Amino acid sequence: MTIILALIVFSILIIVHEGGHFLAAKRAGIKVEEFAVGMGPAIWQKKKGETVYSLRAFPLGGYNRMAGMEGPDLDDPRGFNRQPLFKRMTVIAAGSGMNFLLAILIFVFVFMVIGIPADINVIGRVEPGMPAAQAGLRPGDKVLEVAGTPVSTWREMVQVIYRHPDEKITMIIEREGRQQQITLTTIKDPQTGYGMVGIGPSWQRQGLWTSINLGLRQAYEVTRLIILSLLEIITGRAAPEVVGPVGIIQMVGQAAAYGLANVLNFMAVLSLDLGLINLLPIPALDGSRLVFLVLEGLRGRPISAEKENLIHLIGFALLMGLLILITYQDLIRIFS
Repeated sequence: MTIILALIVFSILIIVHEGGHFLAAKRAGIKVEEFAVGMGPAIWQKKKGETVYSLRAFPLGGYNRMAGMEGPDLDDPRGFNRQPLFKRMTVIAAGSGMNFLLAILIFVFVFMVIGIPADINVIGRVEPGMPAAQAGLRPGDKVLEVAGTPVSTWREMVQVIYRHPDEKITMIIEREGRQQQITLTTIKDPQTGYGMVGIGPSWQRQGLWTSINLGLRQAYEVTRLIILSLLEIITGRAAPEVVGPVGIIQMVGQAAAYGLANVLNFMAVLSLDLGLINLLPIPALDGSRLVFLVLEGLRGRPISAEKENLIHLIGFALLMGLLILITYQDLIRIFS
């Protein structure tokens, strides 16, 4: 199920990204010969109008094959290379633009339909097999006291639990108007050292305008953090922590264990990440194509299509090699 869920996430991100290029190209009047999801040999394809829509064997990318980008159709009047510079730049940037838009829409959807964790002392989720479930705590229980400390908010309750790893504690709760005393033993989070009992907060849905505002702010903050992380890696102030498809599949599974909201938020972050990474000036990515278009505008004439395609081909080969290396490291890390 984790693999299936990860494939769904990958497919949505790819379709949205390549769909951005596709819609912008169609609007500009460019002939799109093929719209492909995935790489490698085609496992399904259908021609509609002038475009072949295909699903390929390896769901690790996709592409739009447009007239005028390479091959024998460089003289096609509806080719990419025959369009004004601004239209071509719009088509290239539209993929990342759609990724940013998708992330915002996901955040807004989560805030409206699922909500945000409420800072109230009411249990919203009890994880099976954890101390809270074993002690009989239920969703809807109102926590009044933890380890002798009165609590009135979720934050206060969590902070008290944090301070008692691997300890027996008593909780006073209110259930159906009556108070009860529950005794349980916390466990220690191996990463933080904090105490845990396996409970989650209640969620409160937000209105439309509040959700839009929160969604825009969330997308901005995540984008800012991604950019800062990239700058730290480039300047050597932080070691690169890169995961490939295998690592992302594992992370999707971890997010799924905590509910739909976490999966959707993770997909939104991936969408922002994909949009930003594609804008980097790395050969074979959209960012490098934009660099060539900017150089064309400065020079007043395009760079040779053969030279540009060769650079992109070399960059693609290097990216594939890096992907194989990252995947190998992911497998070693998971199985070790």
